[in-house]
Amino acid sequence: MTKKERQNLSISVNGIGNWIVIQYRKPENQNWFSGFLSTERRRQRRAVMDIQAAKETILEATLKMFYEKGLKFTMSDIAVCAGMSKRTIYMVFADKESLFYAMVDYCFDKIKDSEKKVLEDASLDTVGKIRAILSVLPEGYREIDFQKLFILKEKYPKIYRRVEERLESGWVNTIALIEQGIAEGVVRPVNIAIYKVMLEATIEQFFQRDVLVSNQISYADALDEVVGILVDGITVKC
Repeated sequence: MTKKERQNLSISVNGIGNWIVIQYRKPENQNWFSGFLSTERRRQRRAVMDIQAAKETILEATLKMFYEKGLKFTMSDIAVCAGMSKRTIYMVFADKESLFYAMVDYCFDKIKDSEKKVLEDASLDTVGKIRAILSVLPEGYREIDFQKLFILKEKYPKIYRRVEERLESGWVNTIALIEQGIAEGVVRPVNIAIYKVMLEATIEQFFQRDVLVSNQISYADALDEVVGILVDGITVKC
């Protein structure tokens, strides 16, 4: 600390306890100080933006590797795919498990973004929105084998519980649309709890059994088929 900086410091003790409060007195000429703060804030903002950009690049690379190799990819594979060093990856994620955990949230956050687009789509009626929101998958994710998520259950139970949590908490918009459809008279008054269990149980079977692989059906196509059956089953026919 320079002599000038020391001159601008004062120390006081409050009357409640033995807390030492260090105060910085405003210099008479504070232009240099304001300039320093402004530069420092810009540097910090750039650093945050750089970390966020690196995080997204790493997560996209992780999804690609997960699609290609399941759980058998290495951090070196991620580094090559992301075009960065392993050291950079470890600066953002402590280990492979924390990377997987972030990947799950990243996937579901992207799905939520796609749901928002459906809700804001004025060209869709209520039934159309129900159909779209139940089968929504972000562009670029439709080829990902989500059945591989089930293999997380054995090796990474904490991460699989996170998958279940996100699946369970992702029904708010869907339930609101079904209730809206019932109020409009375009959807039969169904028990939403049972409807929810039916779809969840079907998706869980997709994860646990090899029915999709043995029939050469992608998860996206299977989801579209199930949603078609479930939505047509509750729609009021004119």
